[in-house]
Amino acid sequence: MPDLLVKLYALPASAPILERLARDGIEIRRAIAAEKRIVTRWVGEHFPKTWPNECEIAFHRQPIACIIAVRSDALLGFCCHSVVCPDFLGPLGVLSEWRKHSLGTALLLTSLEALRAQGYAYAIIGWAGPVAFFEKSVGATTIENSEPGIYRGMLRDKMQE
Repeated sequence: MPDLLVKLYALPASAPILERLARDGIEIRRAIAAEKRIVTRWVGEHFPKTWPNECEIAFHRQPIACIIAVRSDALLGFCCHSVVCPDFLGPLGVLSEWRKHSLGTALLLTSLEALRAQGYAYAIIGWAGPVAFFEKSVGATTIENSEPGIYRGMLRDKMQE
């Protein structure tokens, strides 16, 4: 899977999506420290077994670099940034039954806006799975010869795969 480049100075507006989700009772917000165990456990239950490790690192950033989608007391999705490298985005995951509600786009935009607020002009989406989603949502472009990129030579736990 390739890495993708995103121009943070050319992001689409997030307000319309966030406002629509809010009307449906869905909040997109930065996670708080007291939620670390809940969020990382949930990520491990629903997504690849390496993602909780990255999510946990997001909780050690200041400010916390994990954005979550919540409805009532239910966690619906998450997006981390500044984990693998300071300007990297990911992982990002949304429960399958909520993927047609623009939650992924809202989480993506909110996380990219956080990177822009930190002074970055560009962000890298590392090892992007759904390339078409990122291209459509934020105009991401493929970084040629970026696979496996930063993940080259990474140790893998055969028990977690």
